[in-house]
Formats: sequence, C-alpha cells, structure tokens
Amino acid sequence: MVAVAIDGPSGAGKSTIAKAAAKQLGLIYVDTGALYRTVGYAMAREGTNLDDEDAVKQVLSRIRVTFSYDEQGSQRVYLNGEDVSEKIRTPEMSMMASRVSALSSVRVFLLDLQRDTAKRQSVIMDGRDIGTVVLPDADVKIFLTASPQIRAKRRHQELVEKGQQVTFEEVLNDVLQRDYNDSHREIAPLKQADDAVLLDTSGYTLEKSIEEVVRIIKEAAPCSIK
Repeated sequence: MVAVAIDGPSGAGKSTIAKAAAKQLGLIYVDTGALYRTVGYAMAREGTNLDDEDAVKQVLSRIRVTFSYDEQGSQRVYLNGEDVSEKIRTPEMSMMASRVSALSSVRVFLLDLQRDTAKRQSVIMDGRDIGTVVLPDADVKIFLTASPQIRAKRRHQELVEKGQQVTFEEVLNDVLQRDYNDSHREIAPLKQADDAVLLDTSGYTLEKSIEEVVRIIKEAAPCSIK
C-alpha cells in the first residue's frame, strides 16, 4: 500500500498528471477537486446561501457524493446517484468548488470519504490540502505548480477543446481569484507541506511533467511501486 499526495494551485495540471502517473504505476487516482465541485454543484442547484451555515448543513444532510471508475480508468462522480462528471467541469463550478472548500462543514463531510479510500487501496490523491490535512502521513508528497499565466493558458485550451466559449482573460482572472481564495481561507489553506517535493512545471511539456512526477514517486517509495 502506498499513498501519494499531490497538492498545488488551480490549473497546475494536477489531475491530468496525477491520473497519467497513477496509470503508469498501477495506482488508483482520486480527483478530490471533483468531489468539491460536486458539492458546489449541489449548493448552486438548490440556490443555497453559503453564508448560512445551517442551510449548508441541511443540503449536506440530503446529498451523497460517490465516485467510481469507467473502463478507461477515468473517475466518474455521482450526486445522489446522478452522474455529474461533465456538469461540474465549468468555470462557474470551479469557483463554487473554491467557495465551498472554505467551509468547515463541507471539508468534514468529504474528509472521511477521502481517507477511507486511501486506507483501502494504493492511491494518488490530488487537491489543495492532501499532504497537509487529508493524508498528512502520505508516503510521497509533491507540490505541483506553474506560473499563473501558464496555468491559465493550459486551462483555457482545455475548456476551448471542450467547446466552451471563454476568453483567456476570463480564465486568468479565475486562476488568480482561486489562488487568492485557496491560500487565504482560514480552514486548510493551500500551502506546501514541509516534507513535500516542489515541482514547478512552467517550462515542461505534459510528458515531461508526468515523467518527473513518476520519478519522484519511484525514488520516494521504491518498495511500494510495482
């Protein structure tokens, strides 16, 4: 059993890189950001006032967030049994994820789900506070980052390829706002764990980024990787 924690800011490529690395190493990939997006989607759909703690808790009491993997190994996320994997991949849900992730009730709601997954199988889990809060004893910790402009460029290209009408400036502003929100929230702010390896991929291709992450994991946990 091995647990790999990959943290970093929005648009750093954590999901894409972690998923590819997991496939190479025979590990289960867990996209925790999708879990927060799903909770944010539930709150948005019900028009919940996120400043009203009781209202948030009421919604949490009525929802069930689960995930599974399709034949290609891609994570599918479900809200009360409904597959919302595509519906949560919008800039609006990105911002909602940032907002709900600052709420203690939401973090507690998802914490056990994340930890239980890591107890049952070898995982690569990515997010904002995996190495600092969710899996503080992870075997390998990586803080993955890149410049805001590079992250915005990558995210913009991804959204355009999915057919979404969004400008680079809108995506850059979203990235900068999420950076501020995630690093300044009171609960589990985005930060590099003291024992995490810093990996800046600003000048890397996707292939090089994946190669470096795989190398770091293999060097840190050689006995746990097949």
